[in-house]
Amino acid sequence: MPSKEDLKRRAAEIIDSKADELIALARTILKNPEPGFRELKTARLVAEKFGELRLQPRNGLAVTGVRADALGGTAGPTLAILGEMDSLIVAEHPHADPDTGAAHACGHHCQIAMMLGAATALTQSDVLESLSGRIAFMAVPAEEYIEIEFRDGLRRQGKIEFLGGKAEMVRLGEFDDVNLAMMLHTTSNPAEKLMCISNTNNGAVAKRIQFIGRASHAGGAPHLGINALNAATMAMTAINFNRETFRDEDSIRVHPIITKGGEAVSAVPADVRMETFVRGRTLEAIMDANAKVDRALKAGAMAVGAQVKIQTIPGYMPLQQNKAMAEVFRANAASLVGEENVGYVEHRTGSTDMGDISHLMPTIHPYVGGATGLSHSATYVIEDYGLAVIKGAKALAYTAIDLLGDGASQGNSIVGGQRPDMSVGEYLKFMRGLASEELFEGA
Repeated sequence: MPSKEDLKRRAAEIIDSKADELIALARTILKNPEPGFRELKTARLVAEKFGELRLQPRNGLAVTGVRADALGGTAGPTLAILGEMDSLIVAEHPHADPDTGAAHACGHHCQIAMMLGAATALTQSDVLESLSGRIAFMAVPAEEYIEIEFRDGLRRQGKIEFLGGKAEMVRLGEFDDVNLAMMLHTTSNPAEKLMCISNTNNGAVAKRIQFIGRASHAGGAPHLGINALNAATMAMTAINFNRETFRDEDSIRVHPIITKGGEAVSAVPADVRMETFVRGRTLEAIMDANAKVDRALKAGAMAVGAQVKIQTIPGYMPLQQNKAMAEVFRANAASLVGEENVGYVEHRTGSTDMGDISHLMPTIHPYVGGATGLSHSATYVIEDYGLAVIKGAKALAYTAIDLLGDGASQGNSIVGGQRPDMSVGEYLKFMRGLASEELFEGA
């Protein structure tokens, strides 16, 4: 039986032999960006690559998700290795789709390539037969929580229930048989070095808001109207007046946008739409801030006598990572890029639906460099694909070997050492309990 180090050397050889192909794959996805629940081309490409590895992909999970499993030589836990397929909408990005404005301004194209690189190595018979358990390779949709109106339309049509891809895959049972989960995200932050271990992330709820006023001629009879835009502006001011009540340690972030400001400049706006996230480090902090935001929205309606519809939509749970798994990854990262090039971040104020998975099982969500620019902006591009894809794939493969090698002793120990915060049933009940819709009369 080969040692773990032998298996890692073999995995590295396989990934290196496919390096050009894996980088070309990432670039192909980069040139074909698709936002969440629309990743049809990316999903077909992933399924094709799984088929080339003699895996049996299951397609159409949570609309566009793809999963393929590989069985080790002996029984053991199931490890999910995830890659996210979706893009953002950043029309100014140099690789944006000219028709849709979609662009990979967060590096998800590299996630898919490194996941498939790890799959290429781990599914080779001389590696897989020495592992215990099962590896579930997952290409997941819709991590970026955007296009809320479109996704809520899918929900109302019964095509999805949750607006994030991983939550939807949990609902469909795709994580029922999984014991551990990991993925690797790109980063452009020099302080995070070449690879980075992180600890926690904010969770979030999403909100769709409609202020309803009364239209009237803006020049001739404004006194007969009820200005919904003024109500929205007052509400955002009221939200800002609450910011001093947000505790620093809770990392609250509230960032509304107006998606519709009225019909015409000559008419008093009667229909104004907003969207916002309410983010925080803990569920308690999120719920407290959410109540304050609702209060501010109602205050805006009351100020001018408008109505406000407030829809609260389940977002993402705060991310909490398994320290034992993180240490396994850290050691492998150090072997690839040097101990001095491995960074650490205690808390991130962004949100990810990997947080949902982290409440159900041991989970890690580390980072790999190779990008430059500001994430989610037109400047975010991958400059070093050798790091972002090839070394990323090796880090995932090495960590899988550590977890499932030697009879999966390390993987079993981690699974046995963490009691999940929630069962799947408890999680789904909690998420459904977050959803609400209210019409408030401000007159």
